[in-house]
Amino acid sequence: MYSPGPRTTTAADTLARAVLARAVVVALLAAIGLLAAGAGPAAAADGEGSWTVRTASNDFGSDRRNYAYTLDPGGRIEDGLVVVNHGTTPLHLAVYAADAFTTGQGGLDLAGEDATPAGVGAWVHPARPDVTVPPGGSAEVPFTVALPDDAAPGEYMGGVVTGPPRSGEADGRRLGIRIRLRVGGELRPSLSVEGLHVGYSGTPDPFGKGDATVTYTIRNTGNAILTARQEVSTSGPFGRFGVRAGRIADSPPLLPGETWKVSVPMRGVAPALMLTGTVTLVPLLADASGSVAPLAAVESTTNAWAVPWATLLVLVVLGGLVVTALTVPAAGRRVTRRAADIARRARTPSPKRS
Repeated sequence: MYSPGPRTTTAADTLARAVLARAVVVALLAAIGLLAAGAGPAAAADGEGSWTVRTASNDFGSDRRNYAYTLDPGGRIEDGLVVVNHGTTPLHLAVYAADAFTTGQGGLDLAGEDATPAGVGAWVHPARPDVTVPPGGSAEVPFTVALPDDAAPGEYMGGVVTGPPRSGEADGRRLGIRIRLRVGGELRPSLSVEGLHVGYSGTPDPFGKGDATVTYTIRNTGNAILTARQEVSTSGPFGRFGVRAGRIADSPPLLPGETWKVSVPMRGVAPALMLTGTVTLVPLLADASGSVAPLAAVESTTNAWAVPWATLLVLVVLGGLVVTALTVPAAGRRVTRRAADIARRARTPSPKRS
């Protein structure tokens, strides 16, 4: 059987391998180029979906960040929204008005097109339900704000929204501009604290302090948009053993009727048997210009048990030891006296019978 020996590499072999490797690299680059060329439609689609919105320039001003109006019931004003297409193909978008709401993360969002509007979304009427914007161009969509005669006084938040039509990407990208509307009449800003609860977690150290958690819900019970500045504290009987929570972030702006849940952990709380939790809210009222005015504070309290179980256990054990210490000698003395009586009766002769 023939077995080939080791092959000797020559200069010609090295040159051939280099040429082959170079050819492979060129082929790979060419293939990548073909793939990139095939990705053209996706890139075009990205360009078609690129747009921005801005407020129209008119008697209300130019370069406004959002819309802000003050209008009496039955009033009517007109404004406009400008849509700019940054893509390379015509852009078709739906246009609608919507109410605003505070998200669970504390941000402000606008309701979807299918939501039933009750405020701004019902009172703002775009001139048309959709718009087509040429590539690289812009289009203005006029809209009217018309209040019913029975519109309730107070502050409302909503916006004008643009996005893919329902026949397209129903959950696609949306862009809008907020509308802050003040309906004329008495403004009644008000906050309340609901569901205030204090939970106490003790410590195995009979002389130590435990942790408490204060939970509550802030409700905007007025007709103005408010932010709540918060302070939380706990105390024992007669106000002793007071503990104040650290800095608590202000709540997000809450629309009338909205709620915000809060949970505040507290450390170093003494097990004072009866614990009082106190929440103090300072409503912050901001106008359309951003000026903030603090209002009268609102305070709410509740009580909870903070039983020092470790301390009670120590006292029970100590009490048991004391009782045992007092009981055992007494029992010993009774046994001693009984033994002495038995011995005495044994020494005493019994009377003889006649």
